[in-house]
Amino acid sequence: MIHFDNVSKIYAGDTPSLEDVTLSIKPGEFVSIVGHSGAGKTTLTKLILAEEKPTSGTVIFDKHDVHKLRSSKMLELRRRIGMVFQDFRLLPNKTAYENIAFAMEAAGKSDAEIETDVPHVLLLVDLESKMHHFPRQLSGGEKQRLAIARAIINQPDLIIADEPTGNLDPVNTYDIVQILKKINDMGTTVILTTHNRGVVESIGKRVITLEKGRVVRDDKDGKYVI
Repeated sequence: MIHFDNVSKIYAGDTPSLEDVTLSIKPGEFVSIVGHSGAGKTTLTKLILAEEKPTSGTVIFDKHDVHKLRSSKMLELRRRIGMVFQDFRLLPNKTAYENIAFAMEAAGKSDAEIETDVPHVLLLVDLESKMHHFPRQLSGGEKQRLAIARAIINQPDLIIADEPTGNLDPVNTYDIVQILKKINDMGTTVILTTHNRGVVESIGKRVITLEKGRVVRDDKDGKYVI
């Protein structure tokens, strides 16, 4: 599904953010990308989204070089990817229901589809009772669950969760991890960036460790070793 072939990314006047990275992620995998701050985790996800271009090397998504796609094809690719961020990025003046509906409207979904699918996904993340609440009325954990619901509403092939538990307490962290595992069990590929050892070991699946922009470990059994 995703393949990095000798990818390096060097920002102007800086040391490499990624250096000679080669890795593949298969459809349906759950992969944790770990490493200290500045290791290159976020740069790696930005390259998948073509928000950044590699200095050298190739990034393939479903047999396509993402950095050679026309703008229309790039839009199609990004619609196949759901993003979850540490800072939620919810629309403050829209309710939980409206935040998700807005994502469906942007993808061209009909009113009937919205009326059917939004309550279903809110139920999946245990927020059905909060559908008319605004983000300011939600806890941090509830905001992140809403952000996940928004990310999956259009049934993407891939979820990228960039430090989604960084601002959460252990109880809410556990809840978010369980939701991501449930999404993966339904067949969606999940890439999680984190520096939380407990999160990685509770998932128990493949872990790629970055250090100073290089892949230094690739473990299939959920080990966090830095």
